Amino acid sequence: MTMANALSEHLKKWDYDVVCAGDFKNIMKSFMDFEPQLVLLDIVLPFYNGFHWCQEIRKISKIPIVFLSSAGDNMNIVMAMNMGGDEFIEKPFDLNVVTAKIQAVLRRAYSFQGSGSMLENKGLFLNLNDASIACGKQRLSLTKNEFRILQILLENAGKIVSRDTIITGLWESDEFVDDNTLTVNVSRLRRKIEELGFKDYIKTKKGIGYIVE
Repeated sequence: MTMANALSEHLKKWDYDVVCAGDFKNIMKSFMDFEPQLVLLDIVLPFYNGFHWCQEIRKISKIPIVFLSSAGDNMNIVMAMNMGGDEFIEKPFDLNVVTAKIQAVLRRAYSFQGSGSMLENKGLFLNLNDASIACGKQRLSLTKNEFRILQILLENAGKIVSRDTIITGLWESDEFVDDNTLTVNVSRLRRKIEELGFKDYIKTKKGIGYIVE
């Protein structure tokens, strides 16, 4: 059994959903298809090394990336971190130690101060307790209206939400909300979401409303 398969089987025992890349010429297809919340990368891979794929992933995502490699000299560790890696684990390793480190990375990446319940879609997290959005280690605060708009859209992910429905949902705010106010708030919300690396996250359905797919 390869190390990848052994690690995969071990992590599945901890109730993690795990996918091992099969096409090393196109790691990004596996990444896009699976939409993981954490990536494990070796440095030495067929065709392109782990540094290359780390850079490619960083172009579109800020999810945690952990390097697993026997090439544990200082130069490779520094390169891994500079390329966007979050952790480096040197081979050979104990599977339980790797699991503990993965859990620690996930806690750092997806924890929220004072967090409780949250909504998540495609790697973007909305904290329902403190009205913040986060991806990886980045976190931004939302205004009351921005928070309510995103909450309504995430609760109806995959469905078009009419502008009237959103405006009705904003009536609990102290501010006067009309059609123009909604447009301004959606624009500000989009800019904040884009700061976290998500482009075209909220799509406009002309004449109908908005949708988060």
